[in-house]
Amino acid sequence: MDEKLRINELVKEINEHNYNYYTLDNPTISDDDWDKLLSELIELETKTGYILPNSPTQNVGGEILKGFSKVTHPTKLFSLNKCNETQQMQDWVNGLYSKYGVDKFTVEVKYDGLRIIARYENGELVQAATRGNGIVGEDVTKQVSMINSFPKVIKYKKHLMVMGEAMIRNSVLEKYNKHTNEPLKNARNAAAGAIRNLDLSVVKERNLNLYMYDILEIEDNIINTQEQCHKFLIDNGFDVWDIFYICNHKDVLDKIMAINDVRDSLDIMIDGAVVKINDFAIRDEIGYTNKFPKWAMAYKYEAQEKTSIVRNIVWQVGRTGRLTPIAEIDPVELAGATVKRATLNNYGDLKRKDVKVNSSVFIRRSNEVIPEILNVARHFDNSIDIPKPEVCPYCGSKLVEDGANLFCPNKVNCISQICQNLIHFCSRNAMNIEGVSGKTIKQFREMLDINTPADLYYITREELLQLDKFKDLKADNFLNSIEKSKKCKFANFIFALGIDNIGEKTSFDLAERYNSLDELINAKKEDLVAIDDVGEVVADSIINYFNDPKNLKLIQDLLEAGIEIIYNKRNVDYNSPFYNKTVVITGTLDNYSRTDLTNKLMEIGAKVSSSVSKNTDYVIVGDNPGSKYDKALQLNIEIITEEKLNKMLNN
Repeated sequence: MDEKLRINELVKEINEHNYNYYTLDNPTISDDDWDKLLSELIELETKTGYILPNSPTQNVGGEILKGFSKVTHPTKLFSLNKCNETQQMQDWVNGLYSKYGVDKFTVEVKYDGLRIIARYENGELVQAATRGNGIVGEDVTKQVSMINSFPKVIKYKKHLMVMGEAMIRNSVLEKYNKHTNEPLKNARNAAAGAIRNLDLSVVKERNLNLYMYDILEIEDNIINTQEQCHKFLIDNGFDVWDIFYICNHKDVLDKIMAINDVRDSLDIMIDGAVVKINDFAIRDEIGYTNKFPKWAMAYKYEAQEKTSIVRNIVWQVGRTGRLTPIAEIDPVELAGATVKRATLNNYGDLKRKDVKVNSSVFIRRSNEVIPEILNVARHFDNSIDIPKPEVCPYCGSKLVEDGANLFCPNKVNCISQICQNLIHFCSRNAMNIEGVSGKTIKQFREMLDINTPADLYYITREELLQLDKFKDLKADNFLNSIEKSKKCKFANFIFALGIDNIGEKTSFDLAERYNSLDELINAKKEDLVAIDDVGEVVADSIINYFNDPKNLKLIQDLLEAGIEIIYNKRNVDYNSPFYNKTVVITGTLDNYSRTDLTNKLMEIGAKVSSSVSKNTDYVIVGDNPGSKYDKALQLNIEIITEEKLNKMLNN
């Protein structure tokens, strides 16, 4: 293609994406894909010298929305020069060191939010504005004032202008999207859409943060380094992210990689690290290009979010019968892997996000987990709605709809559920039967007619040697692991059963509470809900499981196969006044920690709860007991002081 023609196409395409991103807050392409387009444009412009007046390389920022007052910034707000190669970053740092003798740099996170400039006079916020096109922004003072954590009054009582980014924390975004019919595409979109909304309640309900990182103007000129700037912002009550490194030119890359190592665990979206010369006087000497400061550079990390095209939806059936939609997508390189599939939570999630075949979607991959579809980037003329499945793709049973989920009710004969239950039973935190993969289970099912976990314990060596890739050593290892699994802890056994809504922690809590499997099988709902983190739904799942004769038969079959459950050693005292009593502990005790006393009471047969109810027998009270003591008085529940507790325990 003619290079000038390609430049025209790139300018048009990038400007369209910029309009969607900056002005409409509705991104239609991932940052990584946008960077590739811009890099291609820069390369062609450099090669040909052909630069259009509206080229995105000649301007920064977005348009001004109608409905907001314009704010002219006192000085031009520059963008940051960026790189994504360590050698390029090191060359830049080394160049500053050799030319200017610079050997003190700061390294901070690069936020993925909406830039805000705030002006204070006499210690009070008087104006907040977006960056806009770098010269003129939008007045969003009222919107910023709705951010609870952002200070409207500060200690410094003279003229001040500071800069930062409006963000929504990942945990807040996740919670918001669970309770809305229109999920937000990503953290930046959520923040930008709130700040640039004329409805102030939108800002309020999204619970934003505004993280500050720079001082643009300060009356006394008392800030001379980035280090002083960071401390000043903290001292005046601004939100400042706690990752802030000061280092020499040799250690810059180490600090950049240190941030990259922890970015998955951060509760905010970042897409890189920003390196700056610490000393402002040296910055003034070095100056700016027409777009970037020469004294700062952003290092962009490998993208965790990209766009791809959905080509098909396949439905997986899990061990509980719940159907999960898996999207087959055009392959993309994401977080060091080639990604071809991405998941959605359930059918309701698919409909809520409006995912269609042949549409472009945002996908995100983190911590080696299968990527998730975050939202739709854009639909096309050939985008096709995804029909709701009516029958199970594995067994043909008519599906049952429960809220946002679709379920296959055929727990006995659905091949997918059988295999998934067997895989779960063998997993490390369940029975820990080693060497069992999905392919192995499939062979067990198809060639050995293994249908239940109990069947695993009757597999012979001769049968194993008939299977593909099962030689002497692998067969012996499997049989040894099977034999070893016969002695298992109560908590592992509970988890291995695969009871709906019961995870590892609840399995452990149940094993701590009950002395035997029989006790758990016969547990009453009021006793179950008295356990911490066991609510009505979980309690119902436990009761329903043990009320099903098929499940009781499975348990009997497992015990007959030789499984020996190891229960927690508890010195149950059937004569103790605490035996089989529900007890709540509140306040501070002189001679017991909360954990030690809880364990002691449970060992002798008590049930320790975190909340007071009509089913509570005793409330043990220490200093500063709080509302639990008041509720115990209202319900006329017996109060036990520490002195009385000691007597009851000793007797």
